[in-house]
Amino acid sequence: MLSFRLPLLITGVAGVAGFNAFHYFHARYPGRVIGIRPRNNWRLRGLGVIAQDAEDAAGMRRLFDEHGFRSVLNCVGNCALKSCEFDPAMARTVNVASAAVLADNVLRQGARLVHLSSDLVYSGKGSGNYVETDAVDPVTVYGKTMAEAEELFGMRVPAAALLRISLPMGPSFNHHAGAIDWIQSRFRAHRPATLYFDEVRSCTFCDDLNDAFEKFLANDEAGIFHAGGPRPITLYTIAQIVNRVGNYAPELLKGCMRLEAGPMPPRAGDVSMNSGKLVRALGYQPFRTWPVGDDVWPTHRRWHFERPADEPRSLQQIAQRLYRYARDVSLNAG
Repeated sequence: MLSFRLPLLITGVAGVAGFNAFHYFHARYPGRVIGIRPRNNWRLRGLGVIAQDAEDAAGMRRLFDEHGFRSVLNCVGNCALKSCEFDPAMARTVNVASAAVLADNVLRQGARLVHLSSDLVYSGKGSGNYVETDAVDPVTVYGKTMAEAEELFGMRVPAAALLRISLPMGPSFNHHAGAIDWIQSRFRAHRPATLYFDEVRSCTFCDDLNDAFEKFLANDEAGIFHAGGPRPITLYTIAQIVNRVGNYAPELLKGCMRLEAGPMPPRAGDVSMNSGKLVRALGYQPFRTWPVGDDVWPTHRRWHFERPADEPRSLQQIAQRLYRYARDVSLNAG
């Protein structure tokens, strides 16, 4: 095991990245990991999970004093694009005010901080493959508040590592959050899902992200790092894969360009990231391509209508192929 300082606080465990990270670290360091979730999210319970709003300054101070956290993995962030657009004050409270509270406590305790940001600090107006020195130009309130949180941590906690992630691919606690589970929730209910041909992301398995998080908690790398998978993928392609691997009705998947979907919420374009800086910092490529295996990679827009007789398709295949991957699969070059 790596030698980062314990105990560890993981914030934002209601989100996909935080949920999967909490279970990973809690299993590896039993009794030394605490996860917090919003007080109003009463369904998320379990050993080591505490109801605590990250923006509550007094409550967070008491929590730090009680547990003496030496490391923090900050996964807080409301990424519901439409909710953030209609309620910018809420978005700023969750995404920025919580960062200020966390910065105070991290500095007070001398704790190591690894903060998760987002690829949506970019607009995607160009051809993607963003590097860390590219100027941020978010088109959504969510992206703008995440950029503000980056700036805040960069100024107040310069020793922190700020990791920009894309779509974390893994299960969600409510079976509805995140890319895979949201798409499945539509198909399960026999409702159509419309995804975009021209929004491009850098999906990453949560298992691989957890490995990178652990490495950054243990090292002293500081500043911004892109933590995206090595193969860009459109939202429509993601939905094709979920549709076919899960054996859902192919006609439920619809596709369109972003401009055809209307102005609300605004959508980014190609925000794929170049994670070469992170690879160099770690000395290896921690991220497999999502999904692993060319047999589940769409070759055209009606690929999901093809259903070979000998191809396994089921909810179990979603879990085995899209949430995770076979552990004997070698790393892809990045």
